[in-house]
Amino acid sequence: MAFFEEFVLLYPVYALLFADHGLSAGQISTLFVIWSLTSFLLEIPSGAWADAFSRRRLLVLSPLLTAAGFGLWTFLPGYWSFVAGFVLWGVATAISSGTSEALVYEELARLDASGAYPRITGRAEAVGTTAMMIASAVAGPAMAFGGYQAVGVASMATLVAAALIARTLPETREQPEEADGYLDVLRAGFREVSRSKTLLRRLALVSAVTGLSAFDEYLPLLAQGTGVGDEAVPPLMVLVSAGFAIGGFLAGRGLRWAGPITCAGGLALIAGAAVRSPWGFVLVAAAFGAIQWAIAAADARLQDGLSDRSRATVTSMSGLGTEVMAVLTFAFYGLGSELAPSWVLFAALAAPYTIIGAFQGRSAEKST
Repeated sequence: MAFFEEFVLLYPVYALLFADHGLSAGQISTLFVIWSLTSFLLEIPSGAWADAFSRRRLLVLSPLLTAAGFGLWTFLPGYWSFVAGFVLWGVATAISSGTSEALVYEELARLDASGAYPRITGRAEAVGTTAMMIASAVAGPAMAFGGYQAVGVASMATLVAAALIARTLPETREQPEEADGYLDVLRAGFREVSRSKTLLRRLALVSAVTGLSAFDEYLPLLAQGTGVGDEAVPPLMVLVSAGFAIGGFLAGRGLRWAGPITCAGGLALIAGAAVRSPWGFVLVAAAFGAIQWAIAAADARLQDGLSDRSRATVTSMSGLGTEVMAVLTFAFYGLGSELAPSWVLFAALAAPYTIIGAFQGRSAEKST
């Protein structure tokens, strides 16, 4: 399912689609804002929906909504179709955020295998990253063969495949039947978070380690700052994607070393950025592998402390926190780019990982 959700040929070229249909940079930016706002506003309400109703059905619906949006882009291209597509995509993102984590954890728990959660979700992330890499390689030939329509139809087909696979996922929990089940679940989620400082810390940890990683959007700028030509940037991005994938495949192992590994990831990123050489991207790739591993570890700790009734609701709260951290990261980079080069900004954004890792290590020592 993770593979087909990310094996979307439109991903690397949809900005070109918008530009080729006459949209300015400002209009394209408004599309991204609409997309983000839709997901942001629906994050927690959709999490409560997943707790009150069928999680599997939402996971089936999510890729179908995205496919419908891509259909509008493919067959009715234009600004308002692009807007509608991003709204559908934002709704799809919101209803799957927190839902998949809740369903996977609870079904594993019913098999007495909740300890496998970080390994399975980490591998799913790694498979998704691999699918994106393959899609990026295939998109060019597909565009040459059939243009945007070929890419769009292929993207819709893979998302329909993801929905069909989602239909096969197990869901054994009983569904609430009360008319006011949704509001009850929403209130229960807020009560659960407000009454537990430990849960609040875990929510903050997931939001921080995940949201801060949004600076990976600026990796091409870091690569350009090493002095390589534009043609050398994509291979460096593939190297970092490989680091992400390896981190995902290793997720779930050595969880007691979460603090040191997170700290080491931050230090590796600082060193790799400061080298200002293409060779430094070996350290950058290792750093993002450690960060991906740390994200899976933090998510596993959060899931271990949640009750089933409001699991998706609380997980969606971490998703909301992640979005806030991502926006702050983008703002920091955007403002900082006027004052400092990319490698300095990357080093500054990596520093919190070393602090978080050191704090986790000290907490672990106190608990023992």
